[in-house]
Amino acid sequence: MTELAIAFDRVRLHLGGVPIYDALSFDVRAGEFVCLLGPSGCGKSTALRVIGDLLPVQDGEVLVEGRNPSAAWDRLAFVFQSPRLLPWKDALDNAAFGLEMRISDMSPTERRTRAKWQLERMGLGSDIHKMPIMLSGGERQRVAIARALALDPDIILMDEPFSALDPNTRQRLRQQLVDLWQETGRTILFVTHDVDEALYLADRVIVLSPKPARVVRVIPLSAARPRDIEADENLRQARRDMLQLFDTTATQLQEDVQ
Repeated sequence: MTELAIAFDRVRLHLGGVPIYDALSFDVRAGEFVCLLGPSGCGKSTALRVIGDLLPVQDGEVLVEGRNPSAAWDRLAFVFQSPRLLPWKDALDNAAFGLEMRISDMSPTERRTRAKWQLERMGLGSDIHKMPIMLSGGERQRVAIARALALDPDIILMDEPFSALDPNTRQRLRQQLVDLWQETGRTILFVTHDVDEALYLADRVIVLSPKPARVVRVIPLSAARPRDIEADENLRQARRDMLQLFDTTATQLQEDVQ
């Protein structure tokens, strides 16, 4: 793995004539947990599509482990806001489904063995034969994370995976994700518009402006984990800074429109 897991270099992108990025540049180092933070509609989720070779850019360069996204897609795994489980498969076969699609010559026994291990790591060892309808929202999302981990990716791209969950479940899954990240050393790029979520999770927070998106600021976070934002003045100050950035960029956008 190269030192830089992901690199955007002066990327320009238009969709339907609307400018999404105008010379957007940022990077994610191997093994790092980075949050892309910005207002809704600024292009955060679009960045994941570009990295996954699902969307071409008009100008600039995107590299994934030093390669074009088209050559590195098999080292990535996605976790979306919706778990996207197949309702006719149980938790085990849903967790194995990514392997079935990506590595067609892997035996069903090996797929299920790898998926079962990841479900157990997610605390679902006793639920592997439950159908999605029998699982809570948090459990379904844990199946989706297990599906991603079963692929043994270098990089995990996460698109607001906890936003539809209740606050208590969100908090539990955030800590479980941090624990898994520390255990596995995977690179995680996590999209969110929740300031506190970014403060709780990230090594660095990349704050994006409204579109056409640009990097407003990169905020490093060195606080030990698990984090308690209310008990840490540095984190509280980072929260105030981020909220001020949001207010400033929103005001600038209104002025530009007028």
